[in-house]
Amino acid sequence: QIAAALAAGNPVIAKPAEQTPLIADRAVALLHEAGIPRNVLQCLPGTGETAGAALVADARVAGVMFTGSTAVATRIHRVLAARGDVPLIAETGGINAMIVDSTALPEQVVADVLASAFDSAGQRCSALRLLCVQADIAGRVLTLLDGAMAELNVGPGDDFATDVGPVIDGAARMQIDAYIDAMRANRHCVLTRSLPDVCAKGQFVTPTLIEIPSPADLRQEVFGPVLHVVRYAARDLDGVLDAITASGYGLTLGIQSRVDETIARIVSRVPVGNVYVNRNMIGAV
Repeated sequence: QIAAALAAGNPVIAKPAEQTPLIADRAVALLHEAGIPRNVLQCLPGTGETAGAALVADARVAGVMFTGSTAVATRIHRVLAARGDVPLIAETGGINAMIVDSTALPEQVVADVLASAFDSAGQRCSALRLLCVQADIAGRVLTLLDGAMAELNVGPGDDFATDVGPVIDGAARMQIDAYIDAMRANRHCVLTRSLPDVCAKGQFVTPTLIEIPSPADLRQEVFGPVLHVVRYAARDLDGVLDAITASGYGLTLGIQSRVDETIARIVSRVPVGNVYVNRNMIGAV
């Protein structure tokens, strides 16, 4: 975002998330070292409620590029709309789904699901949130997936043996834990494991799988290592696709199938920005 704005001839104020000021400051320093004048690019750390809100409302800010939640993007959009014709480029994640039919290879599905749902502790805009598996192979896929999840190492991010690191802060951990507890209390099947002793200090959430009856039951994005699973009958595929579309999100979609007609049918029915076929859903490839 910074490079694009600079290339288009704009001075830039880089306002990082309040949890990540150091890496943002380092990135801006590297751009200065590369020759970008200091008065053309400045890093402004602070909270969204103070620094971010002041920037968005200021008449001298001619455009906003934002990465974060849909709720915050909507608030920014309202402020900019009141100011007039101020462009907003917002990238806000979503309830990203993967559709798996009965012709898919279960082992490949599991490997791609692990990377899509749990890399970066699920803290990716494109991370897999909703796995829809045809009922004919759901038992086999979920058995393999449960076993594979048990092999994931949860731990500090500076340990090369770690597969799943911490979530961004304590507030995020508590929100995710509360969500998982609520789903368990509502009698959803929840597959998870205890955290290892190495995670006693820090903000860790163990990879978790939650079964739900329908895509319509998932009404919010859970930004962490939490994967929802729906089993569907082949005759109900169109209804599943309609429910995914009705969620209002459209960032990424995964398809696992060996039938070209099925792939084409799904692609034609679900309006999303990126479609990944028979591979993982992360990396913006």
